[in-house]
Amino acid sequence: MWVLRISSIIFCWMLCITDSQAATDSTRQKNKNRLAVDTSNVLTISRILIVGNKVTRDFIIERELTLKSGDTVSTQALTQIIEKDKIKLLNTRLFNKITMRPLDYGNGYADLFIEVSERWFTFPVPIVELADRNFNEWWQNYDHDLRRLNYGLKLYQYNVRGRNETLLLTAKLGFTNVFKLNYRMPYLDKKRKQGLILDLNYDERKNLAFQTIGNILEFARDDKNLRTTRNGSLTYTYRNSFYHFHGFTIEYTRNTVSDSLLRLNPEYLGNTDLRSQRFTALSYQYVYENRDFVSYPLKGSYLSVAARYQGIFNKDDIKRADISATYSRYLSLGNHYYISNYSSIYLSEQDQLPYVNYSALGYNRQFVRGYEVYLIEGPQYTFNKTTLKKQIFSEVINLGGRLEQFQEVPLTIYLKTYADFGYVWNYPGYTNGRLLTDKLINGVGFGLDFVSSHDATLRLEYSFNGEGENGFFFHVKKEF
Repeated sequence: MWVLRISSIIFCWMLCITDSQAATDSTRQKNKNRLAVDTSNVLTISRILIVGNKVTRDFIIERELTLKSGDTVSTQALTQIIEKDKIKLLNTRLFNKITMRPLDYGNGYADLFIEVSERWFTFPVPIVELADRNFNEWWQNYDHDLRRLNYGLKLYQYNVRGRNETLLLTAKLGFTNVFKLNYRMPYLDKKRKQGLILDLNYDERKNLAFQTIGNILEFARDDKNLRTTRNGSLTYTYRNSFYHFHGFTIEYTRNTVSDSLLRLNPEYLGNTDLRSQRFTALSYQYVYENRDFVSYPLKGSYLSVAARYQGIFNKDDIKRADISATYSRYLSLGNHYYISNYSSIYLSEQDQLPYVNYSALGYNRQFVRGYEVYLIEGPQYTFNKTTLKKQIFSEVINLGGRLEQFQEVPLTIYLKTYADFGYVWNYPGYTNGRLLTDKLINGVGFGLDFVSSHDATLRLEYSFNGEGENGFFFHVKKEF
């Protein structure tokens, strides 16, 4: 099939990029203790001095450093290394500010001095959010009904034990009831390469999307739960170098539905005799992460390749394999101009699935701009996003106050234009999503990005899509 051939070519191209980057990164790692070049200006690093880390353990900071005590390096290379290491430390999201400089003794030896200003690590965040995929879906498709709000509390505890561990507790009520526990331990061993992530989720819904008509989700409402979902996963992580991450996950999911839901859509679980669905999945993900600032990147690249199989046991109710890959590139053009590009591909088996297990373009950041109000279901899809932007404002606002972490708030504004396109292949015999499948979809537009501290991003966009529609779109997360 020509589609799969093209997809395979794209997939292999992404892997080739990674292999090249991995080889470069591996060479850097092997030579990190031989950084001196042919020059008389060579320093030997005597000590690593770290101050300002009231909570964070020294080894968490040292894990991100290229240089160790006893390494030799030219003064020219040292400047470049310091700049790269500052970016790596900022991307841990543990610090607001980082100062790094050598303390030269004048005898060929120097200490590497590092001063950090830590972020605030405890955030109880009230939840008042839309239950829908985005603001425009809620406003346009569901008449900005305030009953579709969720409310509750999220508790973020970053840097637990000073080891960059993260605890997230979520209690959400309203349109949907959701309770979550997530605990992330990035470093379990002395070499700081192995970690674990635990996820536990409980989700019950009296309001539920039970079918899709014309690429719009149709909702049902009942006094009793229409669906209850229990989900748990454990991920083993391995970080073999600064920029390379591997994750192996085992996940269990169980869905229980009501009789009234099955009367509305007998194919919701694929079989009217079923009142519950359970399956276990195994997945693997590789990530190459080399961006300047993860929260809002302007330079660098990112690659993710994932493979998953659902239904590893005979008693599991579904069997499905899928693979996905994304690649993004960020370039500075000079004079505060930047361009970025994002490509993504998803491939799964074309067998008819229960409605609840359909894959679709339209969730999270996986959409073509201008099509935010639509859900485009299909077993395979690919899309591309390109953004050209210019920084038009950048200031640090001094708020004062006693808390050091909140005394200064940076604000940067970007003016941008963009163009996206995508293609979704329809499920065999599926008629409810034919409007936007099996054809090229595209969107263009312009907008403003407001970027502040603690990963806060506000996007205001005006888009035109290939269906002749246009409108204002509002987002509170980065593009990609």
